[in-house]
Amino acid sequence: MNYRIILASGSPRRKELLKGLDIDFEVRVIPGIDETHPPDTPPDGIPVCLARRKADAYLATMKPDELVITADTVVVLDGDVLEKPADRDDAIRMLHRLSGRKHRVITAVALTTVDRRTEFSVVSTVDFAELAAAEIEYYVDRYKPFDKAGAYGIQEWIGYIGVRGIEGSFYNVMGLPVQRLYRELEKLA
Repeated sequence: MNYRIILASGSPRRKELLKGLDIDFEVRVIPGIDETHPPDTPPDGIPVCLARRKADAYLATMKPDELVITADTVVVLDGDVLEKPADRDDAIRMLHRLSGRKHRVITAVALTTVDRRTEFSVVSTVDFAELAAAEIEYYVDRYKPFDKAGAYGIQEWIGYIGVRGIEGSFYNVMGLPVQRLYRELEKLA
């Protein structure tokens, strides 16, 4: 790779997934990046908009030999975007909505250098089994999924007991579509 790779995320899941590609990288997080999007942004465009916005925040401090990876993930159910829950009640509400239903998980990634940017999105469909109220409350109280889009981590207990099936990338649902990321990085090498 001709670039020093910078993962612009504090997410332990994204760090773990990128580490799995056996690529040397460092984590660099700029706090306080505005993660709002225009209200008329369609659900599929939200993660692209936010991955771009995060990447733009790094441009002023980047060196010519650096490549910054930014990403954003959203959960979409019936055209509604389920972002990170505000609190316990919000997480429980989201999981009740997802129970017994299919939803889409969309992750957008921006690969940015000082003179170019590559963007892509990956969509996975997750099918949840019916979840009992006690199961949802147990998960929320034990795992506190307040930093996760849709209020769940597929790699956690709720994924073990609740996910009936998945179409697409499992790792995308975790927050970083590493197979596609690897192929896009290869193109830039």
